[in-house]
Amino acid sequence: MLKVVHLNTYDGNGGAGRACMRLNRALLSQNVDSKIIVHYKFGKNPQVGTFNKNPVQKAYTAATIILERILAKRYLKPLSRTPFSFTWFGRSVIHHPEVKNADIIHLHWINHGFLDPKHIAQIAKLNKPVVWTFHDSNAFTGGCHVRYACDHYMQQCGNCPLLIHEGDNDISHKIWQQKRKAYDVLDFAIAAPSTWMQTSVKNSSLMQGKAVNHIPNTLETDIFKPTDKKQAKQKAGLPVDKFIFLSGFMPSRKDLHKGTQYLLDSLELLKQRLGADADKVELVIFGNRGTEGVPDFPFKTSFLGTINNDEQLAQYYAAADAFLIPSLEDNLPYTVMESLACGTPVIAFTTGGIPDMVQHEYNGYLATYRSAESFTDGMEWIIKHPDQELIQQQARQTIMDTFSEEVIAKKHIRLYQSLLQKEGADV
Repeated sequence: MLKVVHLNTYDGNGGAGRACMRLNRALLSQNVDSKIIVHYKFGKNPQVGTFNKNPVQKAYTAATIILERILAKRYLKPLSRTPFSFTWFGRSVIHHPEVKNADIIHLHWINHGFLDPKHIAQIAKLNKPVVWTFHDSNAFTGGCHVRYACDHYMQQCGNCPLLIHEGDNDISHKIWQQKRKAYDVLDFAIAAPSTWMQTSVKNSSLMQGKAVNHIPNTLETDIFKPTDKKQAKQKAGLPVDKFIFLSGFMPSRKDLHKGTQYLLDSLELLKQRLGADADKVELVIFGNRGTEGVPDFPFKTSFLGTINNDEQLAQYYAAADAFLIPSLEDNLPYTVMESLACGTPVIAFTTGGIPDMVQHEYNGYLATYRSAESFTDGMEWIIKHPDQELIQQQARQTIMDTFSEEVIAKKHIRLYQSLLQKEGADV
């Protein structure tokens, strides 16, 4: 039986963690001996292992994660909201029995003091095929996770606009050099969840000569599935006679790339266009930790808070008439995939990996990048669409055809087997 071990910083915390957990489930369903080991374990899932053998090690791990954030303030510009990881801390993983016994080592998101370049290179000592899924851009930059229009990753980084002391030989260039040295030692195959990420990898100076495969993430299509809209609204306590927009986005001080202002501007425009019919629209938002400091939305808005139960989350997706995501840069956002799986069309900007999932005026609307007016066009398009049920059916079918667990598991298995065959031939 094929043995795969997945390494991720956290257990299901954040998009990369969820992607890792979902892939693990998909592989298990295909009779693969798949296991997850994490740097820091929040939950109590017995199927997830950790490198921390006792409370003291776990406390040390937590301390390094926090310390990196504190030290980062000495290097990053005060107003910088772009996630950036340094390489001060790391840990060895090669002595863990599950890692040693695996046929394939599959890396996911390995920041926050988990695998620094030195310990990435150390994995080469095991002489095992390595797959690395790039959930964001950090693996091929000098530190940032979100690039926007910066093209320094195509050269050797340096002169980083996020750093207080930027220059040719700044810390971003030094991190770039550390990664180059590590990647020269460790060979690995790259899994890019989106065509946007695949193109970015090919343009990266650090990834020249590396194999890159476009393999999307997956999700539980037996949980995220459509239900009757009227019944779903009643169950969720939402008015059945209103058009419900759902958004999994809340304004954040840290995440500039989430597009706060564009959502607000677009909703204001929509209210003006709808006139008296504006009362027929309501907004529902999940993911907010509280309601303090929340801006005034132009429509009646309900705040659901953080939803940790997937069945409950799927219920709200199924109840909504459309999902809004004003993100300015995203690899393959799960909120889009989850919404479409529940038969709910998506309104989004044409950016990142979103066009891999949203097909314009087929299962949603792709607005012109950074255009609030175009985003409003998308909302108006879905409100006035003459055949809502057709769009809903097409949304679900997109996921089943391209992102279902069986489809994605088999793509990974083919990659694993090709690497094992190559290794055998090399020997």
